[in-house]
Amino acid sequence: MRKGGLRLNILSVFDPWDSPLCYCPFKFSLNPYTGCSIGCHYCYATAYIGLKPSQAKKNALNRLLRDLAKIPPGAIINVGTSSDPYPPEEREVGLTRALLEALVPAGFKILITTKGVLYATRDIDLISKGNVAVTPTITMLDEAKARVVEPLAPSPLERIKAVELASRAGVPVGVRVDPIIPYVNDDRYEIEELLGRLADAGARFIVTSTYKARPDNLARMREALGEIGEMVYRLYREKGVKMHGYIYLPRDMRERLLRPVVREAARLGLEYATCREGFRGREWFNAGSCDGSHLIPLRIKPRRLAERLDKWLGASG
Repeated sequence: MRKGGLRLNILSVFDPWDSPLCYCPFKFSLNPYTGCSIGCHYCYATAYIGLKPSQAKKNALNRLLRDLAKIPPGAIINVGTSSDPYPPEEREVGLTRALLEALVPAGFKILITTKGVLYATRDIDLISKGNVAVTPTITMLDEAKARVVEPLAPSPLERIKAVELASRAGVPVGVRVDPIIPYVNDDRYEIEELLGRLADAGARFIVTSTYKARPDNLARMREALGEIGEMVYRLYREKGVKMHGYIYLPRDMRERLLRPVVREAARLGLEYATCREGFRGREWFNAGSCDGSHLIPLRIKPRRLAERLDKWLGASG
């Protein structure tokens, strides 16, 4: 991948299609897998790669090591921006673990985004020593609904337990309570209960957004959710507005959907932000970043890797 003269092999410059609604800091993306076996019906990435199971990228470690010698020491690397780094396959394949074993000692700032739990139940020994923060996605407490829209993700309770394990180990955790989907996970009292559970588990930051539809994921939602899915489909088709490649609900509806999340986060003393909504002001954003990268601790001094590249490549085979 080439961006601004930088030729990269497996990393990419995070660039959400030049959307002016994205306020993320400059960072690199790392997706160890293509496709995603978790199969969330609301997934946006399927519009580009289709709905397919997770496949480990070939020669990923060598490609990553070559890239690390080219990027600035201490750069932010967001693991899992479009394909979950902890799909069911990771338990056997171990690719994400292998890549983290290269990233962590080098002092890069690492942000892990996932619906999986292995970051806490298997990899906590590694990430608790590094410049690592985690932003797992937990959209709701209702396990039956979660199984419908996020078919192969761990249950919400498993994910909350992982937040607790990571927090106890000293890993900063922010939680993505997104997307908020009308008629599915927008009940105010359920949102308040979820955020209370997350605060008790040690979460420090909440980022939230509304469901932004594309034709393929809207069709999946319609089919999977029955009568509720039909209501979602009609709402977006009748009220939706095309913005930056997505179907957004009107601003007043989006504000109404997200206000319970940010108000409860504020009441609980949590940091909060909204994602790709275009909302400004303290009501919607009081954190050091919108993606949770401000949570990343600096435990390891960043170092330059070019002089160590040949040695690392030899060790990796």
